[in-house]
Order: sequence, then structure tokens, then C-alpha cells
Amino acid sequence: MPLALLALAVGAFGIGTTEFVMMGLLPDVADDLHISLPTAGHLVSAYALGVVIGAPLLAAVTARMSRRTVLIGLMTLFVLGNALSAFAPGNESLLAARFLSGLPHGAFFGVGAVVATNLVAPERKARSVSLMFLGLTVANIAGVPVATLMGQHLGWRATFLGVSAIGLAAIASLFLLIPHDHTHAPAGGLRGELAALRSLPVWLALGTTVAGFGALFSAYSYVTPMLTDSAGFAESSVTLLLALFGVGATVGNLLGGRLADHSLRATLFGGLTSLAAVLLLFPVLMRAQWSAALAVTLLGMAAFVTGSPLQLMVMEKASAAPSLASSANQAAFNLANAGGAWIGGLALAAGFGVTSPAVAGAGLAVLGLAVAGVAYAVDRRREVVRVGRVVATHVPEQSGALHR
Repeated sequence: MPLALLALAVGAFGIGTTEFVMMGLLPDVADDLHISLPTAGHLVSAYALGVVIGAPLLAAVTARMSRRTVLIGLMTLFVLGNALSAFAPGNESLLAARFLSGLPHGAFFGVGAVVATNLVAPERKARSVSLMFLGLTVANIAGVPVATLMGQHLGWRATFLGVSAIGLAAIASLFLLIPHDHTHAPAGGLRGELAALRSLPVWLALGTTVAGFGALFSAYSYVTPMLTDSAGFAESSVTLLLALFGVGATVGNLLGGRLADHSLRATLFGGLTSLAAVLLLFPVLMRAQWSAALAVTLLGMAAFVTGSPLQLMVMEKASAAPSLASSANQAAFNLANAGGAWIGGLALAAGFGVTSPAVAGAGLAVLGLAVAGVAYAVDRRREVVRVGRVVATHVPEQSGALHR
């Protein structure tokens, strides 16, 4: 695999760290800025909103630029957003800085996925995407815990300065390792890019992402009370257990990339089925500490097996605008984050028990399977129609030749 993939992984590591570390720093930020914890929670939403808006927007407006230049520019914007977060004087300015930090997130992964697949042979495309995502999953093992400890001991502002330093390292890596390139934007420009997203298969692939990863976040958003209230872990142990989730996600990500290069569709169906099964078993697995630790690990593994296949599928369905479609998939991922947490919260509010968000997540995983099944049926039907047209075109020509 090309060394250039390391540069993409470094950028993904920084992005993954800044995305998830805020959840552990909320109490410190709330105390320092003299705001309530729910108000501080809006900082998480501001980042997610930046991702959803920035992913398709930045990918579309930079379509005619060199992808190497775009990646370096996006990471520069990332560094700026995190540096402004570190020096934000109040809640409003911090909200704006977090929104700014989220803007390059989706476009970086979107454009980065296109660059990664262009660096390798066709039979290694999914593996190359999984290696870029490796930075994101490793961030859950090392980046987030270390950044959280840094914030607790040196202050939350030091965390964002540290993340800015990671971003600077990523810029240097991108500058040194990513080869020079020229854009391959469609002739229609921005209108051509947007037209590529009108395809039904593209929207079915995005819908699978929303449902599949919504299943993950329905459970993961409330995994801490499951571990403490149901499995009986002390709150001090939760950070280590969440690192186990990162280990599972890393293994699942690498496994999914390897399997998807052999059969993309089978890997996707297998991953979603495994995710539904793990989530259905959560109420049982959370009854003992050893099985709860296993459940968290399996959750990360089953969910991230589908990451590379989904990213690659969206890119293939929108071959005329792969950067835009790939970035839109990252926006779908963040919609899944918000939607999954909301659905899990509904299950809790209804009084179904502390593990009920996992069961709700299992339902979303089944929905994802259903959407993926519809996508498969649509692809099969389109292939039959295409073959039929080819046959209809050639048969008259052959008949005429025989007659002559």
C-alpha cells in the first residue's frame, strides 16, 4: 500500500480525536464558561452541523481543484477551527469555532477516499479506504483518551491546541506524501456534480449509511449508563471500555476493507446482520462485566465492517462525481449520529430500560438491511434492462447480415 495513505490516516486521526473528545470535556468546558451541561452539549451539535453542511458544499465548490490542494486546504481550515476553539473567550465564540472545525470533516474523508482509491489497483480499493479510516478508529483507542486526560489535567484549551498540532503534522504529511494531481471534474461543473446525486442507487446507498450507523449510535450514545447501571462498572472504568470499542472498530474496519475487495455486497449484508445480532444480545451481555466488555468490542467491530463498503458503494454509484458523493456519505454518517441518539433516547424516555437503546438500534440495523436489499434489487433490475437493450441492438444487425 502506498505511503501516501499514511498522510490521509494522520488527518483522519486528528479529525476523529476532535470529533469525539468534546463529549469527555463537556463538564470542564461547562464549568470554565459558566454554562449548564445541556448548553455545553450544543457544542457537539455545532460540530455535527458543520460536517453536514460542509461535506457536500466544500466538495462541490472545490471540484475543479487539484485534490492534493483541496486536502491541504481542508486540513488548514481544520487547524484554524481548533486553534480558535482553544482561544474562544465565551460559549458563542466556541460554538462558532466548533462549527468551523466541523466544516472540513466530511469533505476531507470524501476527497481522501477518492485519492486513496486512485493510488491503488482496482482490487484493493476498499482496503485503501479502510486504511484511511484507520486513523479515525485509532483515534478512539489513543487519541480521545489521551486528549481527554490532557484536558482534565492541563485544561480543555490545551486539548484543542494539541489537536491543532496533529493537524499541522497532517498538513506536512499531505504536502510530502500525496502526489501532485489534476482534477477530474465533470464537464458540467457544479451542476454536473449535483446531477450525479439524483440517482436512486446513490440515495439508497446513503440511506443504508443513515440506518446502519444510526443503529450504532442508538446504542453507543448511551453505552456509559449501560456499563455503569446494568453491568456494574465504576465510572472510572468507562474510558478503558470505550478504548475496547476503538479496538473492535479498528479490527472491523480492516476486516471490512479486505472482505469488501472480494465481495462488496456480501460484506455489507454480513456486517449489518452481525450488527443487528450484537445489538439484540446487548440486554443479555450487559448483565455481567466480562460479557459487557465483549459486547462493546463486538459493537465496534460489527459496525465498522460496513464503513469501507458503504463509502466505496456510494462512490461507485456516483462515478461522475465521486468526491461529492463520498463527502455526502460523511454527512449521512453524522445524520446517523444525531438520529440514532434521538431514537435511542426515545426508547429510554419510554421507560423500556437502560439497554433499550441497543434494541432500538437493532431495529435500525434491520432497516438498513432492508434498504440495502432494495438497492440490490434496483441494481439487478437495471442490469437486466441494460443487457436487454444490448441484445435488442445487436440481434437485428446479426439477422440482416444472415439475410444478405
